[in-house]
Amino acid sequence: MKHDDTTIFSSYERNPSLYDEIFDENGNVQKTYETLFDLYGKHSIEDYVNLNSKAKASFFNQGITFQVYNEKKTQEKIFPFDLFPRIIHPEEWDIIERGAIQRSKALNLFLWDIYHEKKIIRQGIIPMELISSSANYLHQMIDVDPPGGIYNHISGTDIIKHNDGAYYVLEDNIRCPSGVSYVISNRTALKRALFGVFNHYQAYSVTNYAENLLDLLESTKPKGVDIPNCVVITPGMYNSAFFEHSYLAKTMGVELVEGRDLFVEKDFVYMKTIHGPEKVDVIYRRIDDQFLDPLEFRADSTLGVPGLFAAYKKGNVTLANAPGTGVADDKAVYTYMPEIIKYYLDEEPILNNVLTYHCSRPDELNYVLENIDKLVIKPVDEAGGYGISIGNRLTKKEIEVVKIQVKENPRKYVAQPIMSLSVHPTYIEDSESFEQRHVDLRTFTILGKDKEFVLKGGLTRVALQKGNLIVNSSQGGGSKDTWVLKK
Repeated sequence: MKHDDTTIFSSYERNPSLYDEIFDENGNVQKTYETLFDLYGKHSIEDYVNLNSKAKASFFNQGITFQVYNEKKTQEKIFPFDLFPRIIHPEEWDIIERGAIQRSKALNLFLWDIYHEKKIIRQGIIPMELISSSANYLHQMIDVDPPGGIYNHISGTDIIKHNDGAYYVLEDNIRCPSGVSYVISNRTALKRALFGVFNHYQAYSVTNYAENLLDLLESTKPKGVDIPNCVVITPGMYNSAFFEHSYLAKTMGVELVEGRDLFVEKDFVYMKTIHGPEKVDVIYRRIDDQFLDPLEFRADSTLGVPGLFAAYKKGNVTLANAPGTGVADDKAVYTYMPEIIKYYLDEEPILNNVLTYHCSRPDELNYVLENIDKLVIKPVDEAGGYGISIGNRLTKKEIEVVKIQVKENPRKYVAQPIMSLSVHPTYIEDSESFEQRHVDLRTFTILGKDKEFVLKGGLTRVALQKGNLIVNSSQGGGSKDTWVLKK
């Protein structure tokens, strides 16, 4: 089925060198998208402009925003949302879901090992230097047993579809992965703006995340607690993901607290209320390790709770995710993921890693320095797309600056080939038309002692600037609703 000149796709320009998820190489609409394409094609551009405005108003009225930081100012923005959804076929989703669970389980076993017996290090599979030099490896967590043996209760796996049609993992996020609230908000906004379109497909719901998360949190309760009191702790309203913190607390029906709302007495954690102190058993924390407890980590932190870590070590309160998980989403550790999966699970990786060079290895450093123009350079410990350099976008002068940065601190950087992320038709306000834009997918996995759950949808992130490969909202990216079809 070809598109004609009467639809909102009439001016859509397809670059045949890119993997377009809607159109095949001959310009025909893929079968999965035919019904959706017909339904959207009934709208004129003027209709679509109005629908897009309604969706933006819906996000604004719900307070669906995020903070963007730069050197000069901090800005609050409405989260950009594209009304044309992404569809994932059940056979493809099965691979993604099994791959996300596999990685979460392997990373959890890896974390237990490096904070306990260190077998993978003693057997020479991963060098001790890689772990000990990670800023996110907490010596305070050595020999600490998290409840149920779970470190990464919530994981965010960033996945791309390459122009070879296969899925690859770009990185694992198991500190405090953000974005799940936007998944649910996207679905709500799309249903409001285009009522009836969704009913033409049998897609899984995404609104069951909060109940699964609460179920997980309650299952991690300390010993001796029958009905746990769970809270979400936030750095406060100026954090970039504050909307998500408040949204998840509200949908789970638990309190949203800041550090100043809690205190520790005799190694138990309490929440201040108008009725007096109330014991807290489980904390879903959205505060970084170093700010959790000024008595144990950064003494200047006003975001955390004095004595919280001591209460945690004694098993009187559960923290999800556990402190110290950041060492496992270090992008240098990512280079060892195939070995980690094989070592702990005796399985081959279901999802491919992107070929990655770690600059701490002399031969790989030399290759990176000689080929920066063909590579993406990433700091191992940054998030949100910050600090990334895409070689073919740099001037000669900028390449020399990156070389100096990498040579000064090789441990801090990895490099990957410039991957050709798949593209998806996306409405661009400036041109009032649909254009190809690169997309990725962040999946959300919940892992418990007896629980494995992947939200059937995830967050499709869109690089809204033409040709851009960085999809993070902090770098001007947006998102789409993601439909996982039922079998």
